[in-house]
Amino acid sequence: MLLFSMVAHEYAHGWAALRQGDSTAWALGRLTWNPVKHIDPFMTIILPVMLAIAGAPIIGGAKPIPVDPRNFRNLKRGDIIVSLAGVTANLLIVLACVPLVIVAGLLGQAVGAIEQPMAILQRMAVMGIFVNMILVVFNLLPIPPLDGSHVFKYLLPPRLALAYQRVAGAGILVLLGFMYFVPGFRTVIVGPALFVQSFAERLYLPFMLPNPFS
Repeated sequence: MLLFSMVAHEYAHGWAALRQGDSTAWALGRLTWNPVKHIDPFMTIILPVMLAIAGAPIIGGAKPIPVDPRNFRNLKRGDIIVSLAGVTANLLIVLACVPLVIVAGLLGQAVGAIEQPMAILQRMAVMGIFVNMILVVFNLLPIPPLDGSHVFKYLLPPRLALAYQRVAGAGILVLLGFMYFVPGFRTVIVGPALFVQSFAERLYLPFMLPNPFS
């Protein structure tokens, strides 16, 4: 579910860029649902493994979709639309997962032979709600080079915005610094995801099938 959600996020960036006039991702073969094309050796594999071994908070990411804003028909509008396309895709997955849990539950209750696979599908969809809300909140943080920074920079004076964007090269270090040294930072990311999942649970809980892994 995490892999699918990350691919959807990156694909949405590329698709939005193409709609805004930039075909860079399409020309390089990155406008695809093939997860292999979106795996970054360091961000997707090495960094999460290193952090897991160290017992640190785990962060990672897919290979960023290549975008050339100079090709946008309107630079500012195009940049904002492309930047928000990824989190929009993740929000749509959240919205799709809730009815998916309910439909899977109804099918499992109606046809006993498919109860177990429907129960597994339900667990995947429930995880999809949490994972995608984490991706939404995380990517909206105004820390370069995350998506939220591409919107936040337009709220700053030009000179300050330029200096702000230069932080992008050290963005991962800044994130790790916040996670380690800013009290409550992880709660800022996880809290909204738990709230949305709790709200969604009220809708789908009556349709949940027995846990197939218990």
